[in-house]
Amino acid sequence: MTDWSEPQDAKQWLGRALSIRPVMVMILILGLLVSELRFDWMEQAVGAYLATTNDRRGESGAVWELGRRTQTAREALERIVTDRQSSQRDARSALSLIEVADGLESEHAVMLSSDHFRELYLKLSPEIARQWLSPYDLLSLSSGGQWERTYVKKTAAGLIVYLLDGKNRVLRNLKMSDDLMQHIRQGGQPMALALEDVDRYAGRIYPAGRFFGALNTLPDAVRIGVVTQPEALLAAGGPIVRVGVADETVSGFIELGFEVREGSRLKVLAMQGHEWAVWQLRRRLEGRTPKRTSFDPMPGSGSAK
Repeated sequence: MTDWSEPQDAKQWLGRALSIRPVMVMILILGLLVSELRFDWMEQAVGAYLATTNDRRGESGAVWELGRRTQTAREALERIVTDRQSSQRDARSALSLIEVADGLESEHAVMLSSDHFRELYLKLSPEIARQWLSPYDLLSLSSGGQWERTYVKKTAAGLIVYLLDGKNRVLRNLKMSDDLMQHIRQGGQPMALALEDVDRYAGRIYPAGRFFGALNTLPDAVRIGVVTQPEALLAAGGPIVRVGVADETVSGFIELGFEVREGSRLKVLAMQGHEWAVWQLRRRLEGRTPKRTSFDPMPGSGSAK
């Protein structure tokens, strides 16, 4: 019969502790612990249970969150790589700079070879090409041997073009505005603009009467050196209003911009003049020998900057 009374002394405590029931319970507990340590059956049972209820439990916790972020980053990286590869393929097969731009998303870029960019440049109308990038500048870069590749990036404002050497150093950077690209799409004739819209003519804009009056005081050999294509000016389609002289000398030439009025519109035709001849004309335009600047060569020097 079970004695439910509290033990009165240590002897009774010891007797009850060493009785059959406590000893059997202790042996059972010890056996469970030993078997767990030996066979890991408890972990396996809990794991099997969790596996059967996995579909019904929500994905929460640090491990799940890390997994989701990793998967999202991997998918985003795959999309970026795929888009870049597609853009690069489209750019390599593009037949115009507009096709290159249309194949890019905003803030994306592609790398073109110097030969491919030169081909795309030559497909621009001569008037727009000269206004955007002087062919003499491009010729100087091509013949210099440093220009190897071209990085073209599309932005919200248009295209940014970097001409790079073999170490990815920028030799020249250009901007083609969205308005200019739209103009090229619509036909690519000379843009309707004034000389003030072209930065390289700033501070060197002369009325047409003054320009041609000074030109007529020069010998024929010098006049031919200044205006190398007079037939193009005769076919301009309107009177010449003003003439701008660029502030850079490239490969022995200085660019002249002729502002032509067609009805209510203005356009600028660019033309290259020999630096020695343009320098002599400027002396006549200024009425004196002008103070030399970094872009004023000595007559007949043939230097380029």
